Amino acid sequence: MSRALPKYHKRRIALIGGASAVVLSGAIIAGSALAGETSRSGGQNATTKAAPGTVNCPAVAPSLPAIPASAQAEVDRNLTLLNTQIAEANKRLVDTVGQGGPNFVQNAILGPLKDKRVATINRIATAIGRTAAKPVGLDSLAPCALNAAGGGAAATPSTPASAPATSAAPVPAAGAAGTITCPDVASSLPAIPASAQAEVDRNLTLLNTQISEANTRLVNTVGQGGANFVQNAILGPLADKRTSTIDRIAIAIGRTSAKPQGLGSLATCALNK
Repeated sequence: MSRALPKYHKRRIALIGGASAVVLSGAIIAGSALAGETSRSGGQNATTKAAPGTVNCPAVAPSLPAIPASAQAEVDRNLTLLNTQIAEANKRLVDTVGQGGPNFVQNAILGPLKDKRVATINRIATAIGRTAAKPVGLDSLAPCALNAAGGGAAATPSTPASAPATSAAPVPAAGAAGTITCPDVASSLPAIPASAQAEVDRNLTLLNTQISEANTRLVNTVGQGGANFVQNAILGPLADKRTSTIDRIAIAIGRTSAKPQGLGSLATCALNK
């Protein structure tokens, strides 16, 4: 009897071990099947759900007065930040497709974006107001709207109703140099596919940077050259840069949607004295 016990125990251990292996193997197979199903389901959702549209905000730069040289850098930073905030909001629109109820976009994206823009626009006004008359009424440019996917015209104008469709970059010091004003590109774009949004945003920001750099060059070259110096050395090269940047915007949109036509006419800028 004492010699039979070890054999009994061995058989029991073998049975338990075999059962455990079967259970573990079954769990692995089931887990793999579930994981595969989840992956396929997620992939389908990711490809079928589209962003509800894009964020459209009023342009701030065209509503600014002449900017003192001492405030230029701070104003430039905050104008760039306004573009960054819009790009982040558009990205959040894509990342949160299908989340929340009917007021999700307003409460979770447009509302917080407005608060950020109010703070940023106030910093711009404060920077100008340190050495010049502080601009008032800019807070009205803080609220943004949603352009529905596939929609046409912007829900909110990107330039003030009383002003021409221009995208005046941050202006250097007022005076003999003058300032550069360029046609606004963002307000002329069709609905932007989600896949092109990031590239379009980068190039819209670059357009503002190019104008800012040209305005700085105006200030730094006052008195240089002849009668055609500004046209040949500043406005001409700026038009070439803008043409390339606008083309990249059109190409980005055209990869997955109808390529916008006629945007090249927005490349030429003028000098305001």
